[in-house]
Amino acid sequence: MGQAQSGSDHEVSLQNIQELYRRFTSECPSGNLHLHEFKRIFGINSVSMEEESAYLDNVFRSFDTNQDGKLDFMEYVAAVHLVLRGKLEDKLKWSFKVYDGDGNGCLEKEEVRRILKIINKIKRHHDPDVSENVDDICDRIFSMVDKNQDCEISLEEFMEGAKKDPWVLDQLKLDIRPCDWFIKQQKKTHMPYK
Repeated sequence: MGQAQSGSDHEVSLQNIQELYRRFTSECPSGNLHLHEFKRIFGINSVSMEEESAYLDNVFRSFDTNQDGKLDFMEYVAAVHLVLRGKLEDKLKWSFKVYDGDGNGCLEKEEVRRILKIINKIKRHHDPDVSENVDDICDRIFSMVDKNQDCEISLEEFMEGAKKDPWVLDQLKLDIRPCDWFIKQQKKTHMPYK
C-alpha cells in the first residue's frame, strides 16, 4: 500500500496514516479532539481572542461531520487531507461552511463581514501593516457574486464567483492558519503528506 500516483494526486501511505494516528492518540488520549484542544493547537485563548475563537468554532464545526462536538480520527484525517491536498472545489465548499455560521445554506452580508473581519484581524497579528476596509471588501464581494441580488450568496454563487475572479477567490478562501499549522506538524514528525 505504498504511495500510488493517480494523475497529479498521491495516496497517503500506510506509514503516514500510522504516524498520524500515533500523533493523534498522543495529543488526544481520549481518542477524540475536542474544541478546547483544537483551539489550543492553534494558540487561541478563548478569553483574550474572542473573534479568533469564534472563527475556530466555525472551522471546528465544519470538520465535525457527524456534529457530535468532537473530531474522531477519521474526521481528523479528512481535515488534514482537505487542508493540505484538497481540490479547489472541496476547499471552497469547506470555506462556505465556515462562513455559513447559522448553517442555513446561504451567506448573509453579516456572516461574510464577520469572517472577513476575523481574517483581517488574524492577518494583522502576522503583519501589522495589513489594513483593509472589511465593509468595502464585503460590498464588493456581494456585488460580484450575488448574481440574483437577493442579498444572500448561495453555495452555487459562492463557487462560481470564486472560480471566475482571482480577487474574489483570494478574499473567500480560508487558507490562513490551518495550513500553516498542519505543515508545521508534518515537518515536526518528518512525515511528508503526499
